[in-house]
Amino acid sequence: MSTEQQTATPMVEVRNVHKRFGNLEVLKGINLTVDRGKIISIIGPSGSGKSTLLRSVNNLEVIDDGVILLDGVQVNRPDMKGMAFERHINHIRQNMGMVFQHFNLFPHMSTIDNVTLAPRKLKGMDKKAARELGMEQLERVGLAEKADVFPNWLSGGQKQRVAIARALAMKPKVMLFDEATSALDPELVEEVNQVMRSLADEHMTMLIVTHEMSFARDVSDWALFMDGGVVVEESAPDKLFSNPDQERTRNFLQKHLENNK
Repeated sequence: MSTEQQTATPMVEVRNVHKRFGNLEVLKGINLTVDRGKIISIIGPSGSGKSTLLRSVNNLEVIDDGVILLDGVQVNRPDMKGMAFERHINHIRQNMGMVFQHFNLFPHMSTIDNVTLAPRKLKGMDKKAARELGMEQLERVGLAEKADVFPNWLSGGQKQRVAIARALAMKPKVMLFDEATSALDPELVEEVNQVMRSLADEHMTMLIVTHEMSFARDVSDWALFMDGGVVVEESAPDKLFSNPDQERTRNFLQKHLENNK
């Protein structure tokens, strides 16, 4: 693929994606394009399908219909079975960093070992090179001094920053954030948001599910409001948050403002 073709190819494409849990259809024909270097935020009430959409992007949820592509390569491959698909999806996931609501750090491993586990196991990196890479990523999130500390000695905000460093250690093409600050005490939220802002400054491609409206407005290139398994409205963040077209969007934002007074 030429440089021009790479630039023209979206980093993530979601085409007419449907997902059902039994009789409940939680994604009803979602379309989404994330260009490289852009930050897309997804907002909406609980149960709107936001997290299911994000988890579908790296096949943690298997979609029923539609196509998902990462950098032009199809993620979901219903034609591929068994070990062939396992190899395919493992390769895809190495290019997608995902940060969850809960940190999922290994409590018996130090911070640096949590960060370097995947590069060593999946990329075959030797311990010295992996530690250098891990320290670089911990420096990036402001936690180099905590390299040899175990997770139980870290605050919630520090644990989430380690989780971000762990994802970055795989040198992903895109970062997926699923409500990364929702499990944190309010005073710890900003330290995680600050790391995400720094990634935005580095032009990291990001797809962010968040309930932090001011953060989404400040950092995003594009914003979507989801409800009932559909994208109700999408636009530049200033427009979506200040003057939305749809009544459902206005009602959601108004309720969110009232709940946060």
